[in-house]
Amino acid sequence: MGTLLIILAVLFVSLIIIIPLIERYAPRGENRNYRHITRWFIPLMMLIFVLQLVRHFFMS
Repeated sequence: MGTLLIILAVLFVSLIIIIPLIERYAPRGENRNYRHITRWFIPLMMLIFVLQLVRHFFMS
């Protein structure tokens, strides 16, 4: 249990330090078009759903 708390504390502290640094020093890019990503969202969610059903019925 102690190891888990140490890992969680290190992750929390690293996120508090790393995220502001990334936001500050990340290069400013142009606006991106996310349409090509969003068209894959529903098919991927359906694939995940089917895989979870297979896992539920055949792996348990």
